[in-house]
Amino acid sequence: MTAVHTTDAAVATNSSAPRRAAPGGAPRRRGSAFDRTLPYLLLAPALVAILWLIGWPVLSLLVTSFRQLNLKELTRGQVVWVGLDNYTKIFAEPEFWAITVRTVVFTAAVVAVSVVAGLLIALLMRRISPVVRIALQVAMLLAWAMPLLAATTVYQWMFDQQYGILNKTLVELGFDSFAGFSWFTTGTSTLAVIGLLIVWQAVPFLAFSLYAGVIGIPRDQYEAAGIDGASAWQTFRNVTWPEIRPLLLMVTFLSLLWDFKVFAQIWAFKKGGPDGASTTLPVYQYLEGISKSHFGVAAAVSVVMMLLLGLLTFQYLRRLLRQEGSL
Repeated sequence: MTAVHTTDAAVATNSSAPRRAAPGGAPRRRGSAFDRTLPYLLLAPALVAILWLIGWPVLSLLVTSFRQLNLKELTRGQVVWVGLDNYTKIFAEPEFWAITVRTVVFTAAVVAVSVVAGLLIALLMRRISPVVRIALQVAMLLAWAMPLLAATTVYQWMFDQQYGILNKTLVELGFDSFAGFSWFTTGTSTLAVIGLLIVWQAVPFLAFSLYAGVIGIPRDQYEAAGIDGASAWQTFRNVTWPEIRPLLLMVTFLSLLWDFKVFAQIWAFKKGGPDGASTTLPVYQYLEGISKSHFGVAAAVSVVMMLLLGLLTFQYLRRLLRQEGSL
């Protein structure tokens, strides 16, 4: 009887003992295998869709770059493997390297001007009156909403040799040498006009994005800087810049991705002319793939472009992780 009472007392003691609670106060339960795999099961359809929509085209592009795929092979359905011959062909051409350097320089220049202009407009919108700010924002929205080919056509009219408003305005201002001046005789001037168009289209997005970051900075920080007697440059360097730097890095990275792949504006202006002097890698890829029907070579050019953008993405992610680690 004593053993029975002892056992009953132990059972009562164990049943009355409080269960160990989780830090939040709820009883801690061990999740089942289904509970642990449920998040992955829910993510699986989206992951499969992403792999199908992105991974399969990339894999197909990579496979095509190792094939000889001209119009003859395409119509006959032949599969001719050439290994690295397509890459050897484009790397052996001095024209390819000249186009690559031109693309990198053009992209860097356009992005630099776009980001600086967008930042200046964002800072300006913080200081001007509400009426002027709304008018400026509406104007930028209209420029941003303008169709790409329509904007390109307007710029072609503006810079026309005989009837362009720019040449006529310069002549009226006393610059008689611009009468009948052609802005598209050299590749440098052609890319300058195209770059101006791209900047004009990119500034609204950059200005609105950076303005959202600027207005998120607490006003008391500016008031404290003013009390300390900081100048406008010191206020920007010590108050504005640290707050908008991550956002500025992100929009700069996005601009690099977009402007590196610009095709429509360059093709609509002069199709890479004059004499290929304004040809960039996207135009070169189009000429090889569509105009010449050298799809394997065009795929190799696309892979090179993808690797360059991948390197750029890696540098951006490394900077981003470094910034997060320093916080």
